[in-house]
Parts: sequence; structure tokens; C-alpha cells
Amino acid sequence: MTTHSRVRAEHSPERGASAAEYALLIAGIAAVLVLVIVALGGDVRGLFDLTDACQSAGSSSTC
Repeated sequence: MTTHSRVRAEHSPERGASAAEYALLIAGIAAVLVLVIVALGGDVRGLFDLTDACQSAGSSSTC
């Protein structure tokens, strides 16, 4: 493979399209993660609050 053909292969439009596709895929995954965190955030906080309340009450009470 000559230097010229190697440079052409590295700068082909398909390589740029592939990078753009990966960027869109990562953005989509990030958006889904944000939605899941927002949707479940209150539930998780409630579980931590319940755990804290149980520990504060001591071992004599049942939770």
C-alpha cells in the first residue's frame, strides 16, 4: 500500500460517517440514562430515607 492510498483510506468519508454514527449512539445512550435516573431518582431516594430512618430508630424496631 502506498503512502497516498493509505492517507486516502484514513480520510475517507465513510470514516467520518462512522464517527458521526458513534456520536449519535453515545448521545442516545446518555439520553436514556438521564431519563432512567430522573424516573427512578425519587424511588431510590425514598429507599435511602427509609434505610436511614430504620438505622436511626435502632435495632429495637422492625422496618
